Amino acid sequence: MEPGPLNLITDIAGLRVGNAQDEALKSGVTVMTADAPFTASVHVMGGAPGTRETDLLAADKTVSQIDALVLSGGSAFGLDACSGVTEALRKAGRGFQVGEAVVPIVPGAILFDLVNGGDKGWATNPYATLGGEAFAAADTMFDLGSVGAGTGALSANLKGGLGSASLVLPSGVTVGALVAANPMGSVTTPGDTHFWAAPFELNGEFGGLGPDVRAGLGLDLSSRKSALFAPKGDERANTTIAIVATDAALSKAQCKRMSVAAHDGIARAVVPAHSPGDGDLVFSVSTSARELRNPQVDLTLIGHAAALCLSRAIARATYLARPAEGDLLPCWIDIRQGSAKSELP
Repeated sequence: MEPGPLNLITDIAGLRVGNAQDEALKSGVTVMTADAPFTASVHVMGGAPGTRETDLLAADKTVSQIDALVLSGGSAFGLDACSGVTEALRKAGRGFQVGEAVVPIVPGAILFDLVNGGDKGWATNPYATLGGEAFAAADTMFDLGSVGAGTGALSANLKGGLGSASLVLPSGVTVGALVAANPMGSVTTPGDTHFWAAPFELNGEFGGLGPDVRAGLGLDLSSRKSALFAPKGDERANTTIAIVATDAALSKAQCKRMSVAAHDGIARAVVPAHSPGDGDLVFSVSTSARELRNPQVDLTLIGHAAALCLSRAIARATYLARPAEGDLLPCWIDIRQGSAKSELP
């Protein structure tokens, strides 16, 4: 398995991603859409999710395909980003046909970034507008790091962000991940230099420093974020929300299995993960471009690849985060540059 040409979820033909953000707000929206409707499912493992239209993604529900997925900051306010995308799809004549009516179905998930140092004193909820802007910006190339839904994301000790990664399987099937990483847990080991996801890194995509070889690493759960938020009662200001996708032809039930497997990618890249205060959620998508030759064996490998991509995407989100005015936590690049200076003779 090797990364696709872009090492982005858009290495899957037909998928497009758009970002929109407000730097003063320290928040934003990321939208994934496609050239044609796609099959989707979802699996939630966090204790504090915030979602819209996720019930429709169950295998027994009527709607079989959708036109877009939304990842947004803003907590409950951010769910309004789906409304902006819905309106854009309506204007484009896209959606679920019900007689003469066309109803766009736009599931979404949110992360909590309301106390990250940004100006949240809006007079009108900005997320519907941001959702429409992100949909309009959707393309095969898109930025990572402190953009879109990752603009104001924070991990335990460093800024989080938006990440993506891909793999092309020996069969030619492509798998990819897109994530807004804002977890309660840490993306790096104590000292903030090495990534938990380092064993799965390819081609130096998040620094190439390798794994931390010290023992007992999971015992230190110190957190700058917790130190800032817990005294104010903000322990639930967290969440990792993600999309994994493939061009393999999967049913909704098979997509569900892919999203379940992909959660391993969160657990390998964030310590601790899936806590009561996180809203950890993974959407799964199939564009159905490639038929499976051996569904049971192929689905196992696709789920494994989805987990690998998600781990790498989480690390890339933090690795590519960049400083901005008013930040509450440092970026990985700041820590690394400081460490490099201290290592000089």
